[in-house]
Amino acid sequence: MEAVPARARGYVVCAAFGALLCLTPPPLAWTPWWTVLPLAALYAGGERIARRRFAGAFYPVLLAGAFLLPPSAAALVTLPGALCSPDGRRPSALRRIRRAAHLATGVWAAAWVHRALGGAEAVVDADLPAALAPAGAAVFVFCLVLAAADGGMLAPAERLPPRPPARGLFLRSLAPVGVHGLAGLMMALLWRSPYGPGAALLVLFPMGVSWWVFAQYHQERTAHQATIRALVQAVDIKDGYTRGHSERVGQASMMIARELGMDEQRVETLRFAGILHDVGKLGVPTRLLRKNGPLTPEERRVIELHPEYGHEITRGIAFLGEARSAILHHHERMDGNGYPYGLAGAQIPESARVVAVADAFDAMTSTRSYSRARPVAAALEELNRCAGAHFDPRMVSALTEVITREGWHPVVTADTPHPPPQQPSPPSAAGAPATTTTPPAPVPAPGRPSAPQAESR
Repeated sequence: MEAVPARARGYVVCAAFGALLCLTPPPLAWTPWWTVLPLAALYAGGERIARRRFAGAFYPVLLAGAFLLPPSAAALVTLPGALCSPDGRRPSALRRIRRAAHLATGVWAAAWVHRALGGAEAVVDADLPAALAPAGAAVFVFCLVLAAADGGMLAPAERLPPRPPARGLFLRSLAPVGVHGLAGLMMALLWRSPYGPGAALLVLFPMGVSWWVFAQYHQERTAHQATIRALVQAVDIKDGYTRGHSERVGQASMMIARELGMDEQRVETLRFAGILHDVGKLGVPTRLLRKNGPLTPEERRVIELHPEYGHEITRGIAFLGEARSAILHHHERMDGNGYPYGLAGAQIPESARVVAVADAFDAMTSTRSYSRARPVAAALEELNRCAGAHFDPRMVSALTEVITREGWHPVVTADTPHPPPQQPSPPSAAGAPATTTTPPAPVPAPGRPSAPQAESR
């Protein structure tokens, strides 16, 4: 509990208080315990199995409760499973209370919307076409409440703005929870049918198959993340000055992609591209990466090989897709004076143009062995000055707009090493140069003497 920020603990207390209000039935209302108790027991058992075997959540029973019960009674179904489900992360008690509060609030809101739209009568009458719209609206509200609640938790816990995480959580959850909602609707219809609650359990068998498929996807995704994490850690160990740079470039690439309206799959691919764009540094001698001073022409030529090294290193990683093109071409320029192949304009893959802007932005706003950090505003001004000749104006405009609107809040999990004695300490925002285009102890960009000092080695 001590490791959790006080603001996050306060958020959990407020969420729990809100959930208690949802659990309180209105005056003169009655609770159908003969429906609440079986559903609560079924959810508790299913949630335990789902979390242990499938690393997922067991929402069909919760949504069935929202379709069958009054809002306050439906919220009661969540408590045993949420409070008793296994959670190996600490502090487990706080996490369980938070999860119970979020689920109770989400189910209450879903049940309220379902009843307000006439869904309860449609379920009782077994009117399947008429029951679909209220159920869909309830699922939508359920996803919205959970995403907003989880995004709100990230804001005080990790000092993030709540809107971007909440939006991402909502978009990712809508499709899978929609499938759970359809299963919950089938359970509710069978529960009220002449066949009774026993028939409703039959719906869970096909759901078990879908959970198995999801578990395989989850394991594959975990393996992907482990592969990327291992490569990034290897680069961070080799080039200590840029530790955390890869993650920040991945975050900036993702922000640009979302601002351009790309679908979530491409957004994820571009995040991978940003994270791995410098993996080719594993093939560059360490002494060049850590050199405190100008590079000789021969040393620059060696440095310029790192995009091709990175392309070769990631050749066998199939899930990266177009991210490999970004790794190979992120040092190309719009005017054709970049490397390794001197591509120009639309010849440069779109993914590489995104990563090039993200890479340059983080290089300018971070302190290196050869340059001091600039303020965010100065870095954006420099990117806009170089748009067209060096960078794609669309990508620069997208990054400028999203950072102006949401700010720049880099999330880095890598530890930042202590700089050696000869490295200059970063200036404060007030003392940093706002308009200079040449940082202290400049090193010309490899192969491009006329380019601005906007890229990392």
